[in-house]
Amino acid sequence: MLWVDKYRPRVLDKITVHEEIAQNLKKLVSEQDCPHLLFYGPPGSGKKTMVMALLKEMFGASAEKVKLEQKAWKIAAGTRNIELELAMLASTHHVELNPSDAGFQDRYIVQEIIKEMAKNRPIDSKGKKGFKVLVLNEVDKLSKEAQHSLRRTMEKYSSSCRLILCCNSSSRVTEAVRSRCLNVRLNAPSAEQIIEVLELIAKKESLQLPPGFAARLAAQSNRSLRRAILAFETCRVQQYPFTVNQAIPPLDWEQYVSEICSDIMKEQSPKRLFQVRGKIYELLVNCIPPEIILKKLLSELLKKLDSELKHEVCHWAAYYEHRMRLGQKAIFHIEAFVAKFMSIYKAFLIATFG
Repeated sequence: MLWVDKYRPRVLDKITVHEEIAQNLKKLVSEQDCPHLLFYGPPGSGKKTMVMALLKEMFGASAEKVKLEQKAWKIAAGTRNIELELAMLASTHHVELNPSDAGFQDRYIVQEIIKEMAKNRPIDSKGKKGFKVLVLNEVDKLSKEAQHSLRRTMEKYSSSCRLILCCNSSSRVTEAVRSRCLNVRLNAPSAEQIIEVLELIAKKESLQLPPGFAARLAAQSNRSLRRAILAFETCRVQQYPFTVNQAIPPLDWEQYVSEICSDIMKEQSPKRLFQVRGKIYELLVNCIPPEIILKKLLSELLKKLDSELKHEVCHWAAYYEHRMRLGQKAIFHIEAFVAKFMSIYKAFLIATFG
């Protein structure tokens, strides 16, 4: 088992990074009046850990007994029937899924699953009708139509169904949905908190940490606890005992983006653009989110640029990121950004060196 899962806190009392929030959620559960919740914060800040500990606090150990289901729906949408299939994790008390996986048909998923859950209400130990919890991930990637459907169904079935929504950025969730939830922001953990967790894992695994090694891992993790723990385990596999100046390997996909940037800087031509497109496709096929590819691509290119070009390149990156959110195919927009960059950079080289 990976250390990320092995040392994940299972109950609210064991959560150390967002201790105050965990205790407040515990009070909410003890008062038997849990509202809809919206957890938001950067990747690796502990949203999933907090949600799982909260479910365990609500329903006890049975919340951890989950099974993966491949659920198929047949939905009548006007004059046509739509068939959708989606993977979901389910226990007797909750269902967790990612409705944005259904693409532009995500609104049907939101409506149908909440209706279905409202019909099958569980009965708690005291014989009263309880409520089921629906955990929706990546709510900020839902279409506007799906978010409007979500708002309507939240109101209609609030007595039998509680929603826990998770996302990286609350600004992409409509005001109507946000206002119906208790908003909980989980900040990225500080370097000190990450070091504390890494030292705790080292102690439990009986590992000797050289001075400053945990601090270097924390600095390279970009304040993502998950990433720091994964990097720590990678270092352990590659070489133990640790050395003071042991190299911390970068993530494979980040290394790949750096290579793509080097290719772009060496040559600006249609042939090179075609090769770069193939490499970007490879990243997308391996489930690296397109926004993250574009962001990493930009930061790597900025390292190699003169200061006079940086402002213009950032402007076009923002432009194509916005277009990417509105469109369907991310590859078009990332490729358009690369083509735009090539034309700007080539013009700059001609103007400078003739």
